[in-house]
Amino acid sequence: MNNTDLQVILDKYPDAQRDSLIPILQDIQEVQGYLSRENVIEVGKHLKLPASKIYGVATFYNQFTFLPQGEYHVQVCRGTACHVKGSAAVLDAIERELNIKAGQTTKDKLFSLEVVACIGACGLAPVISVNGEFHAGVNGDKVRKILKNYRKNHQEVKITNE
Repeated sequence: MNNTDLQVILDKYPDAQRDSLIPILQDIQEVQGYLSRENVIEVGKHLKLPASKIYGVATFYNQFTFLPQGEYHVQVCRGTACHVKGSAAVLDAIERELNIKAGQTTKDKLFSLEVVACIGACGLAPVISVNGEFHAGVNGDKVRKILKNYRKNHQEVKITNE
């Protein structure tokens, strides 16, 4: 995100105070995909708040991230129903397949991995979400197929755009 993009967002909140913090952070994350250190500092200046306060609020809500996300953001539900149905093994399979741990992004920036407390699809457990698309009844074999399909889709889009 360049300074112009950030300024456009901040200009939407000309007399902003602390109550505008979350909407501003949401707008930034929607454009950039994450909250950079530089943007947090600029938001602090705009709202006349220390960066530590901005970080305090942003880290409280799991919707905010401070690291760039992959093109495909994989969320693994670890809620009770998913846990009972084997989501720990699903997480292990994804980590092995992508060669990353939860909270990381693959070197090619294609996948990022996040563990979430509950996706809200308990009847479909275990569940993962990729960019908001739910995959139900997931196991190790399904994980490999799902990720393979996203890789294939990425390659097809890449070839089409060249």
